[in-house]
Amino acid sequence: MSDDLKKGISMVLLSYEEEENLRVYLPQIKEKLNECGEPYEIIVVDSKEPLDNTREVCEENGVRYVNQENTGFGDAYRTGIRSAEYQKFFIMDSDGSHNPKYIPDIYNIFMNEHADVAIGSRYIKGGVTNDSATSQIISRVLNKMFVLVLGIHAKDLSTDFRLYHTSRLKEIEPYLTCIHYEVVQEILLKLKINKLSQGEKLKVVETPIIFDKRLMGESKRQPFAFAVSYTKNFFYLSGLRLNAAFSRMR
Repeated sequence: MSDDLKKGISMVLLSYEEEENLRVYLPQIKEKLNECGEPYEIIVVDSKEPLDNTREVCEENGVRYVNQENTGFGDAYRTGIRSAEYQKFFIMDSDGSHNPKYIPDIYNIFMNEHADVAIGSRYIKGGVTNDSATSQIISRVLNKMFVLVLGIHAKDLSTDFRLYHTSRLKEIEPYLTCIHYEVVQEILLKLKINKLSQGEKLKVVETPIIFDKRLMGESKRQPFAFAVSYTKNFFYLSGLRLNAAFSRMR
């Protein structure tokens, strides 16, 4: 499958009524991707039924516009993976909370450290989050739990400002089942399990970012609803990790 991918970067943005932000955001993303020195494509994955003029904004900026096939954040992520045509898979929020200026930093640590995953992190030294106090508390608690559940010792396991190898994502995409935002942890765990099955460890690296409040519009996230959803999926992810461990022991 990796032989079918082009050399370069697929930048994927998951959008849900983000027309205004994308007008500002897309030119900045292009500028910073140019600094990485590789060919690239930008893919905007919109909701199943368009709710604004995101398609027109994409056409104006020369980027690919794709509608997700079903509903939910998890399906949008899977649609992005299926749509990617380049060897590296970059993903970030489309609401302005992830500043494009960090794209080269994430790219450089990914390349220099020969990493499997590079994360733009709020919680390592130099990182900052400007999210609401409630969201910060929930996020920090969840991240502590993710370290235990996933067995991956990174500080920010709940952000989706990340760079991966596209071929690795395409291998696991058919087996991703999470519906909501917790798909970002499911991806890490399934990448880890695949690497372990090959006798290798998943290498995750982080570089600091400042996480900003959204640029325009209202947040679609409901912190307590997300917390409930995550809690349910802790059991699924824990079971998945245990099952993989027992399988390796057989």
